[in-house]
Formats: sequence, C-alpha cells, structure tokens
Amino acid sequence: MIPFEYLSPESLDEAVSLLDPEDPDIRPVGGGTAIMLMMKAGVLRPTRLVSLHRTEARHRQISLGDDGELHIGGMTTLAALEHSSLVREGWPVLTRTFRRLSNVRVRNVATIGGNLAHADPHMDMPPVLSALGARVVAIGPNGKREIAVEDLCVGYYETVLARNELISEVIVPPMKGGHAAYFKVTTRVAHDWPSLGIAVAARMEGGKIRDIKLVVGAATDRPTRLLQAEAQLGGLAPDDTLLGNAGIAAAKSLNIVSDSHGSSAYKKHLLSIYLGRAVRAAMDSQN
Repeated sequence: MIPFEYLSPESLDEAVSLLDPEDPDIRPVGGGTAIMLMMKAGVLRPTRLVSLHRTEARHRQISLGDDGELHIGGMTTLAALEHSSLVREGWPVLTRTFRRLSNVRVRNVATIGGNLAHADPHMDMPPVLSALGARVVAIGPNGKREIAVEDLCVGYYETVLARNELISEVIVPPMKGGHAAYFKVTTRVAHDWPSLGIAVAARMEGGKIRDIKLVVGAATDRPTRLLQAEAQLGGLAPDDTLLGNAGIAAAKSLNIVSDSHGSSAYKKHLLSIYLGRAVRAAMDSQN
C-alpha cells in the first residue's frame, strides 16, 4: 500500500480546509466502510484521508426543528438512526429501511452523510430520502448551501458536491399524515445490495392518490423519479389494473442497466411487478 497522510481535525471547518477541490486523491472519511473497500480493491490510492470522527458533537445529533422537520447530523451513524425513537415515531419508513440496510456491523460505523456522498446507485437511502423530499446541508469554504437529495446524485459515484464540500446535516420534512414505503428486492439475503429498490411517498384523499413520488434505485446510474408512473396514478383510486399499467409504463420508460445483481430485462420485469406492490405497501403503512 502506498503511504498516505491520515489527519483528524476537530471541526468540520478545519476538515474542509484540509480538502482540495482539484485533488481526487484527498478524501474525507466518515465511517470509512466504502473507502476501505475501495482501497482494498485498488481503485483508490489516497494521498490524504481526512477523518471526521473528532468533529463537533452536534454533527452526530438527531433532533426536531420547530417546524417539525427532522434534523440529522451528517456524522450520525445508521445504527443510531435505526434505534432513534424520534425517527421511529415520525418517519417509520426510515426505521424499516435501516433494519434491512447492509448488516449491523456496517450500520454501527457508517454515517448518513458518507452514505449519501458516496453516491453508489445501489444504496437504499438516496431513493427513500428523495421520495420524502429530504435535503442536505453542504458546508464548504464559501459557507453552506442546501441541496435536495433528489438532485444530489448526478451519475455513477458522482454528486453535485465539490471535493472540498462535506454534508453537515440531513433535513427531512414532516410526514403530516402521508404514507411511505421502500420496497427492496434482493437476490440473496434481505440486507444485501438490491437488484431493485422502489421508494414511495404519497398522500390520500377520499380513497384517491392526491400526490405521489416514486423513486427507483439500483436500476440506473442514480436514483430516478418515475414521473410517467406518477402522472398515471395521481388523482385516481389505486386498483390492480392501474398499478399494473403504471409498473409496465415505468419499466418501458427507463434505460435500465445490467449488473451483477441482475440483467436489464430482469430488472425491468421486477419494476413492472413491484411498483404496484410498493404503492400498496405505502397505502397500508402507518405513517
């Protein structure tokens, strides 16, 4: 292994100052789960790693804002979120998702900020948080800016973040009686990488879908809104025929890629079937 610097700043501002927007071999480290795998595989040979473990405690806190929004520090571990009573009571879809995300060893160290910044299209959290209308607060040398999670990923392992920006916080709007579900299809154990993930957030009025957001993961190079399916379902009472047609239309509309978790044809078939099941799961959920 090529020697590299390992620095442990005591503030997020100091950590930002140690990053270089022009050098891809200088990386921040949260939980380190993805970075270590990339280094072992030889696809990353860093010259400097900037650890975020000693940064301010507020970046590991979970709290409610006065407006009912959920505020999550970027260094909060996935396990802390999984066991948070605030998350469980206000956003149970997140609690259910965390329980099937990777394994307990990873959840104990992986952070929510690192999870989102990594931008692996097979991640479970980006589609779920996108459907919920969440946003991140990014901090850089020029201050802070908010980015919708839906707009964060722009390609395979690519985000709109500059190399010297860090996710300091994730903000999730209140559910306010809405319904949500995340349907994860795996070829092996339940916590494995998904062959397909479908996140649903919807509101019902008089038995009809008032508004709905559908986001698919693990099928394209980034979490993708299913706008055509949303248009088909909006304002109507969901039945088997409607949901089936929406699933077929969604599968036809996407340029789905093949990978080690399934061929393009297989994933299209999964989407055509499981979109309706995901919507049903959301309608039956208690949020």
